This record gives sequence, C-alpha cells and structure tokens, in this order.
Amino acid sequence: MPNLLARTIKTVEGGGLVVLLLKTMTLLKQLYTMTMDVHACYQTSAHDSVIAHFNERFILLLGSCADFLVLDDELNLLPISKGKNFTPIEEERSKDKVKPELKDLKESLADMKPVGELVKLVKTLDQAQEILTFVEAIMEKTLSLTVTPIAARGQEKSAVFAHGYSNIFATSPSPKNLKMLFDFIFKGMDVLGYKEHLSYDIAQSTNPDFNKAIVHINIFRQHRQTIQYIQPEDAHVLGQAELVIIDKAAAIPLPLVHNLLGPYLVFMASTINGYEGTRHSLSLKLIQQLCESTCPSLIKDTTPEEDAPTTFKKPSHKAPPKAHMLHEIKLETPIRYSAGDKIEKWLNGLLCLDATIIPKASHHPSTCELFYISHNILFSYHPTSEVFLQRMMVFYLTTSLTFFPQLKMTSHLPELLVVLQVAPEGNISKSAIMDGLSHGLSGGDMIPWLISQQFQESKFALLSGARIVRITTHPDYARMGYGSRALKALNLFYSGEYFNLDEASCPEPSYPDTAAINKSSNLLTDNPTIRSVTVMLPPPLQRLTERKPGTLDSLGVSYGLTTQLFRFWKRA
Repeated sequence: MPNLLARTIKTVEGGGLVVLLLKTMTLLKQLYTMTMDVHACYQTSAHDSVIAHFNERFILLLGSCADFLVLDDELNLLPISKGKNFTPIEEERSKDKVKPELKDLKESLADMKPVGELVKLVKTLDQAQEILTFVEAIMEKTLSLTVTPIAARGQEKSAVFAHGYSNIFATSPSPKNLKMLFDFIFKGMDVLGYKEHLSYDIAQSTNPDFNKAIVHINIFRQHRQTIQYIQPEDAHVLGQAELVIIDKAAAIPLPLVHNLLGPYLVFMASTINGYEGTRHSLSLKLIQQLCESTCPSLIKDTTPEEDAPTTFKKPSHKAPPKAHMLHEIKLETPIRYSAGDKIEKWLNGLLCLDATIIPKASHHPSTCELFYISHNILFSYHPTSEVFLQRMMVFYLTTSLTFFPQLKMTSHLPELLVVLQVAPEGNISKSAIMDGLSHGLSGGDMIPWLISQQFQESKFALLSGARIVRITTHPDYARMGYGSRALKALNLFYSGEYFNLDEASCPEPSYPDTAAINKSSNLLTDNPTIRSVTVMLPPPLQRLTERKPGTLDSLGVSYGLTTQLFRFWKRA
C-alpha cells in the first residue's frame, strides 16, 4: 500500500537504504499486472477484477529516481537502474550555508538564561528563530495570540515547544503523537537543571491503547506548573488555560481546532507537506481564517425586519470576537535528510505530495464541461498526463471527505475546477445477497447492502448502481455552483442525454497492451519506458457525447451528515 511505503521510507533518518523485495520474475513488466493485497478491498461480487493502473507508473517512476538500483538474485545491475551513473562523493563536502549563522546565534545567546541553553539544543537556524519567537510571545503575556510553525515532515516543529506558564495544556489526535514534544520538554528541563522527582513528576496513561504515553507533568521546583494532555474535543476544560499547545493540528478536524482557540497563548504546529495527512487544509483554511481575524472586519449591525421594517443602521467597523494575533513561522531546513534528498523527492512525486494549487480562472459553471478521464492514461507517467494527475490530486490534498462537497470538472486540460470520483455498485447475484444478509456483509457495494439490510429489500441489490465516492473542488471556487453543475452533468450522462449516436458510431481504435511480454527479452535486457504518444496512448480525456453510458438504475451518495453537506445534497 502506498501509505505503508511512505511510512517505511520516512522511518529512515540520515543515511540508509530502502529495500524492496520482489518475487522471482522474468521481466519487470510482469509487475504491471501483479495483483497486490490492497486490491482485495476494491473487489465486489459483480466487479471482482482490479486493473493495476498504479503499477506501471510506479515502475517508471522508480526508473527515473537518481538513487535507485535494480538487482537480480545474482546482483546483476538491470538496465532500468538510473542510480548506476553515480559519482564519487567528495571527502570534504561544502558545509551548509546556515550553519555558520546558527553557530553565531548560539554564541550571541550563550549568556542569556534560559534562552541560550535552549537554543543549544536546536539543529537548524529555523528552529532557533522559532524558539526566540516562542520566548518573545511568552514574555509579552499577550492573550489571544497564536503562534503556528508549519513545515514539511521531518523538520521537527514539536521539538521546540515547551516552557513557561502555570496551566499548560497539550493536545493532538493521540497522546502517542506528543512523544516528541515531551522528549524535548525533558531535554529543556535537563539543561535548566531540573531533576525528576525533585523538580517534577510524570504521569502515564493507563489506557492500553495509548501504550503508557505521558499525559501529565507536574513541575514544583519554583512554583507549581502543570502540563496536561487533553483530547481535541475537550476544549471546554480550557477555562483556566494560559498556554495551549496543538500538535499535529492538520490531523484534527478544523472545527475542533477552531474551538481550541481562546483568550490564551496558543502554540500550534503541523506538517503542511508530506504523507501524514495534512492536505494543506490547515494552511488554506484555519490559518487563512486566523489571518483574516487579525484585521478589523466590516460587520453589518442591522435590526430585524419585523422590528424596523423601514430603517437600518449603518455598517460599523468592529473587531471580530475572539480576534487572535497570528505569528506564522515556516520551517524549511530539513534535519532528517539533506535538502533536496532524491529519495524524498521521488516519494513526493510518486504520491503527488508536492502538488500545488493552480491559479484562479474565470469560467461560469454553465460554460464548463464534464469529461471522462482514462485511468490507463492518467497513470502512464507521460509528461502531459503527469501534469494532469498532479493538478487533479491537489484537490484531494486540499480538502477532506467530511468538508463541503466539491467536484472536479475540466473545460481545458490546464484548468481543472472539479474532480468527481464514481464507483460502480450493485449487480449482486441473488445467492450472494442471501449469503451476505445471513452471514455478514462483504466489503464494497455500500448503498445496495444498506438498502437491502435496513429495508429488507433484497431485490434492490440486484439492480445496477453507482455511488459518488468523492467530489472536491478548487478551494477558491467553493459555493460558486461548480459542484452542482458537475453533478447535473453526471446525472444527464447516466440518463443518456449526452450520448450521441453519430459521434459514437465509429469503432474505437485499438491500442497495444503495455503489459504484453516480449518473449525475446529477459531481466538483463528489459527496460520499461514511457509509452509513445502517437502509437500506444489513447486520448486522456473523452467527451461524454463520445462515451456510451452503462446501464444504471440508481445514482447515490453516502456521506457523514453535516449541515453544509445536507444542504448541498438536498439541492442536488
């Protein structure tokens, strides 16, 4: 699974190797059609075959990595290995430009207690400057101040949190996520001369799911201080808080993060780039809201119509309630790997983790057109399709499944507005239905199984249906009608309104099978390459007038109920 691959690679710190072991094969192209364990979760009673589109792109991307080697069981170097063209490493590498600056900063702060002792612990200039910002915020004693360091994974934002007020609360999705935070709190207290049991006590969680994670620290050296873990949903206990630390903020639902803000100092850290599930939502939504709340807003103060039908008060400039001052700090210097690490760059490209928001364009929803995207081309690793894939995936990275529903539509290749993902369901055999209802439901076919089980209508599962798995739109186009327009186009397509017999009368051209095995090749000569555009690639986008819709009895959706989602789907 891609997530396991990313998690495994990210456990490597400094120099190391990532080894992928494969079964015996005669050609690398056999990987194109290899069945993986993860494919089982996509199989249903009526759709039991999974086409491994991702595999071809995975192999081609491996071949493009400058630090990648492929060896057979006799340690022969295979032609696809780009890492074979390496150059010897110089004995004396040029030192990082920021290290002299960091050294000078540490020396200038050596006599300042306790800041100088804490700065000695940092590894990068970014972290040192971050500590100075934290200390300045603590010394100002300013309420309603939020300091948020954001960075890619592996740049240790949590490592610089700590130290200061009496009532300190720390939160994250799980107390296990605060291990790094507490480790550096202890390091900070060690350099300041604090001793366990003499200066502070530690309490660990008794919850077996938390694996004895630290949840409470009582400090009593000079005056009593408490550092306590709380669940993200427990914002109501922060009445006496002086400092609140929110770690892994992007993994916490935005409404909960917003509730954690209040009339106290807030340190909030999160990864905004990488595989750990940030989706950029923290920086694009919450931080944007905080930035807007620091400026006075124009609030319309009007009386209800029934009280004053012919009069109104002029808009007045008022500071918004709970306005927060915001200090945003960006950490850019990595500490686990060197800057520009080739393996990390390869992983980000493979999983589209570096996708960026495309610029805004102006298109009325009525002028946009819905296209069918060829999965076969989307994952072919052709330069054009790769740009399209990266721009499409940015919508998945910037939104979450439970946020406002949004879609992706395309009028031109570079201008993607909405993405719509649909899964076929239904067409379940009668024997499979009876077996599922009596012995437990199998995976997939969510809507047919729910209808059959809740309404005791087993015949519904015999019908053919489609479920909208996800709709997501460009964040700058939310609530502008693009999602509704895409849903309407999808419904018309499955209703047969778009199908044009004149355009679809021509037979579809055939294309060579990319996984076809050349019997004259072997591992030592096989070198998978990107398919030729003119010979082996069909068009990446297909108009709905050119594609015949399958037989469909129902089109549905399943979602977590929120007010915004309910309003959207009710209108749709």
